[in-house]
Amino acid sequence: MDTNAPTKPDDPRRKSANLRTALVFASIAIVFFAGIIATKWIGGPTIGIGVMAGAVVLFLVFAIGRNLRK
Repeated sequence: MDTNAPTKPDDPRRKSANLRTALVFASIAIVFFAGIIATKWIGGPTIGIGVMAGAVVLFLVFAIGRNLRK
């Protein structure tokens, strides 16, 4: 099978890849807004930076780990 062949718009692999991308973007947005809310609620900018740094590290661990399994 040619991997460079054009795919149909309703290809199940493309749909699942689009869904994964959408979930990644949604999770980034949720963590970003949770960090802002936590900063306002707790009152220190250090907390917001810590939440965002932790989220970035966890995202990278999952993304890199997922690609290593393939």
